Amino acid sequence: MQKHLIILGIRGVPAAHGGFESFAEHLAPWMVQHGWKVTVYCQGSDAGKWYEDLWKGCRRIHVPVKLENAIGTIEFDIKSTLDAVKQDAILLTLGYNTGFLSVYARMRGAFNLINMDGIEWRRDKYTKAQQIYLWLNERMAAASGNVLIADHPEIVRHHSSHVPAGKIEMIPYGSDHIDTADAALLDRFGIRPDKFFTVIARPEPENSLREIVRAFSRKPRGMKLVVLGKYDRAHAYHLSVLDAASDEVVFPGAIYDKPTLHALRLYSLAYIHGHQVGGTNPSLVEALGAGNAVIAHDNPFNRWVAGDAGYFFLDEDECEQQIERLITVPEAGTALRTAARMRWEAAFSWPRILADYMALIERCRL
Repeated sequence: MQKHLIILGIRGVPAAHGGFESFAEHLAPWMVQHGWKVTVYCQGSDAGKWYEDLWKGCRRIHVPVKLENAIGTIEFDIKSTLDAVKQDAILLTLGYNTGFLSVYARMRGAFNLINMDGIEWRRDKYTKAQQIYLWLNERMAAASGNVLIADHPEIVRHHSSHVPAGKIEMIPYGSDHIDTADAALLDRFGIRPDKFFTVIARPEPENSLREIVRAFSRKPRGMKLVVLGKYDRAHAYHLSVLDAASDEVVFPGAIYDKPTLHALRLYSLAYIHGHQVGGTNPSLVEALGAGNAVIAHDNPFNRWVAGDAGYFFLDEDECEQQIERLITVPEAGTALRTAARMRWEAAFSWPRILADYMALIERCRL
């Protein structure tokens, strides 16, 4: 087999949507630099046609899609997979939301590594029908993939209940190291270094946004809570979060500009992470890469990622206690920030993660 890697399961590179795309944006050029041909499928609109171009040495195949939203993504995955299995290449599929296509790839003789993401079907945001669909696709992907990649020990344990443990490789998510940023970018939010906390999460109940905002808003803090994300007052849960906020809570919307995100991370007193389910969450790893002290929901996923860099909470009362602790005991935050840098360096730097992926892919080619 030639040294050809095809990346499936994302909408394309450079990243514009999520953690898997950011990962592919790092992995694809890395593999090219190490002598691999890399192909990435990119989702286009129905107005266009199939075409190819190069991005940082990677071959991009642009696939026109007629439908929109989740159905359009399924259409894109189907078209991409049908084309990919015709080529002499190793497949790297990021996510299992269309796990039925992994069955097809296996039937066609393709070698498919699948990053199994988090336990998506457990998320409360999905309807029962959507949860069943995701569960079925998770099991189909797990059964048909040649190698399963888990980004967290809890994900390894989850899949070890229904596939041989030797089929699973554990490689976490990575992030950039952030040690410089423009503090002037904070001015637009009315905040100053070390005088604010950050929250970066989709506004969903399982991410504990309402509990965090309520905990912070119980009394005047003399500092701000900056909550990134797209909030709509017509959405009942979003409205409940907005209504729970004191005048010290700032909702700047969704921000994707990297210099601004770097400044918000680097200069915050702490990052508050309310995610209750998932694997190695990209936002939490990125906080460690910026040396953030962490206040996180207490569950095995967050405990393993944050390690000694975190204080943890199970409910609103405990969240408030940890916020107050970091405000009133400066040396506590200093210790957590040091631990965050050490944890990131030990487990989550991009060179470490990308080298582990390349070593695995190289073994699969032999």
